[in-house]
Amino acid sequence: METDSLTETLEDAGLSPYQAAVYVALIELGTASATDIADASGVPNARVYDVIDALAEREYVEKYEQGSLKARAHSPAEVLDDLRNRADRFETAADEIEERWEQPPLERSSASIVKQFQTVIDRARLFIERAETRVYLSVTPEHLERLRDSLREAHERGVVVHLLVYTESGGDPPPTESVAGLCREARYRRLPAPFVASVDRQSACFSHHPDAVNQYGVLVNDEEYTFVFHWFFMTCLWVHGTPIHTERRETPPIEYVDIRQLVREARPIIESGATMTVRIEGTDLNAGEPRTITGTVEGVRSVVEGKESDPQVAGQVMLDVDTGEERVSVGGWNAVVEDLEANRLVVTDIEGADDYPPLRAGTATAEEPGE
Repeated sequence: METDSLTETLEDAGLSPYQAAVYVALIELGTASATDIADASGVPNARVYDVIDALAEREYVEKYEQGSLKARAHSPAEVLDDLRNRADRFETAADEIEERWEQPPLERSSASIVKQFQTVIDRARLFIERAETRVYLSVTPEHLERLRDSLREAHERGVVVHLLVYTESGGDPPPTESVAGLCREARYRRLPAPFVASVDRQSACFSHHPDAVNQYGVLVNDEEYTFVFHWFFMTCLWVHGTPIHTERRETPPIEYVDIRQLVREARPIIESGATMTVRIEGTDLNAGEPRTITGTVEGVRSVVEGKESDPQVAGQVMLDVDTGEERVSVGGWNAVVEDLEANRLVVTDIEGADDYPPLRAGTATAEEPGE
């Protein structure tokens, strides 16, 4: 570092311009009189004494009388400690500013806009690490590698992960072994897509794909906002992907986190005359408390304005379950008129018919509010 740069750096560290100039001069001179110091540093003679006094108080230099006032630089150990402590504080302050600006605490904010993708993927990793029931994720192969460990741990603790990997146009699909052990189901598509993470109906992260004109990220910690990103993921991305991996069972027990998928697959089974037994975990909409029921499916409904519809598209989707004590109506995410909002559904048994359509793997669909 040149003398001028060193002097400027010392000024940044809290010394005045004159103090920095005198200290640098003394490092080079070793021991010198006030007059020699003034000449070497360019500090006026009338000011050099005050400057030496100030540096002595900060323990940068030592002064003494030997016919005239002389000074010498102290051992640099204390000065180096001071500078390094200041550097650490600057680094810590920089990290804190970045943290507060780029990662606002979502506990106090339902939605935030951020500028850097690193912030988006860091928050997605945090959401995945905290996931309890479900993760829906749209990523590039590179993004997948950055989230691999978090996804594996979530999958191993029973979180249902739906993974969509998008590649460049004409690119090869990711090999099955690259997604095995990370998810319940995986699909791919050869078109650029946004980064999307939807976790546990409560949290979501979004960022435009790298070639998009607008570059920003969205962090969400709110059920209603998360539903919007989840619906975008399911209808615009997932349903257009090509299946490459599934761990779904086709015979009971079969677990679902999406009532639309269950209704779509259960309808032909119920119509065939089979008896389907289920266990459903969710929220009692009257009491507002967690509730688990078991029973047989008495009927399935998927209607829009009173007419039967495809449960994948829109409208009210509902199961009627006979628990043996009562008949319970079960809806999906944002159910409002049903008795129970389902969070996890398990088909535990199917009996009473020898010939029925098998449950199909890889047909997860989006959920819509109950009506």
